[in-house]
Amino acid sequence: MLHRRDAMIRLGQFGLGAMTLPGLLRAERTGAASELRPVARGRAKSCILLFLWGGPPQQDLWDLKPDAPDGVRSHFKPIATNVPGIQICSEMPRLAGMTDKVAIVRSLTHASTAHEPSVYHMLTGRQNPSLAVPRNQRKRTDFPGLGSVVSAFSEPGVLPATVTVPRPIGHDGVTYAGTYAGFLGPRHDPMEIKEAPNPGQRPTHEISIPDGIDSVRLTARRGLLDLVETQDRELQTSRRTSDVNDFREQAFAMISSPLAKRAFNVELEDPRVRERYGRNEYGESFLLARRLVEAGVRLVTVTWMYIFPNGRVSNVWDNHAGYGIHGASTGYDLLKSPVCIPPLDLAYSALVEDLSQRGLLDETLVVAFGEFGRTPKINGTAGRDHWGMCQSALFAGGGVRGGQVYGSSDAHAAYPKDNPVSPEDVLATIYDAMGIAPDSEIHDRVGRPHRVVEGRPIASLLG
Repeated sequence: MLHRRDAMIRLGQFGLGAMTLPGLLRAERTGAASELRPVARGRAKSCILLFLWGGPPQQDLWDLKPDAPDGVRSHFKPIATNVPGIQICSEMPRLAGMTDKVAIVRSLTHASTAHEPSVYHMLTGRQNPSLAVPRNQRKRTDFPGLGSVVSAFSEPGVLPATVTVPRPIGHDGVTYAGTYAGFLGPRHDPMEIKEAPNPGQRPTHEISIPDGIDSVRLTARRGLLDLVETQDRELQTSRRTSDVNDFREQAFAMISSPLAKRAFNVELEDPRVRERYGRNEYGESFLLARRLVEAGVRLVTVTWMYIFPNGRVSNVWDNHAGYGIHGASTGYDLLKSPVCIPPLDLAYSALVEDLSQRGLLDETLVVAFGEFGRTPKINGTAGRDHWGMCQSALFAGGGVRGGQVYGSSDAHAAYPKDNPVSPEDVLATIYDAMGIAPDSEIHDRVGRPHRVVEGRPIASLLG
């Protein structure tokens, strides 16, 4: 298992969302989102989205079918939770002990079985048949992703409205469509770290590390925190030697803020808390997410990925087989390895527990899903293949009534049996919980209006 510092050294070059530097703060000042107004409805001040990239198997985690035939039935056993009548995977005992705080949706469905269009659909609530597979590089004509819509409805603050850790969904220099602001423009992009298109190349993103700074050394030390401090030094130099306009002043205020520097520094946490989350890239990403929402970031996306020693990434929930990761030879080996179920059970339960103990759970919505589910049939390498027709999602905090299951699937967890839920409905639920009416309008770069999302909130989830 890679420690987060080891993982961060392999991240390549940097990219930052627009709220962090004056050039991007200036971008589209009166553009696409100029007429947006927040709607005070929901209880959630912030949201942590845990995107389980690759597509976790619903039959092996949260929707086990113990009476299904061989070849469909999970290798794992169901266990009782602390809510009578709800069972989950035996490999997740910590989550089983706090299911009273979690709502499980077992009827999430869409038609795609390909990663790229499914990611786009889940994060934007739109379908885009023009996406190039597999090289669907994001572009400014894209519909904005979840975090960027939230940013558009948020007042500017000391910290950016949306942050992605450890980096956005993508591989081999391609960052997936749906992961940034698209037509809303760069001022609503997430703060993020991007890999370069190829080893040794500089990124094409709007902002890069200043000349003379060893980005690998900086990233190895403290990742995003180093990026904040580097930009702080750059802005201080510019402030002394050039005119300071409003946008540069706003950028300077954010980057130089002690609050920003503290929020990104997980080393300030009690060692016992860090152990509870797990001293690995997953646990520390979840912990960083908690620190960021505590400091005022409205939406943090944690992308679940495995970073190989050579810097390549893997969407390890895509468990067709084991791929040799940590010695895994089958899909079930991969699920049981230190890159899937064990760190998820540890970090997810720690996050919900920590937020609850700090009095933050009621105002922080925690949502977990992937781009799709997995096939009912177990394949020849003891894994499961892509399946969009049914998956599960978890909701906690932010006004969600825990200890319930919404919707159900058929006997093989292949199709919804009742109360089907679309990606649009999931996003509408998140927006509604955060005080953004789903029928609110945003405007593209030529001023055309678009409804934020076409779905309807799942009313019974919200207490």
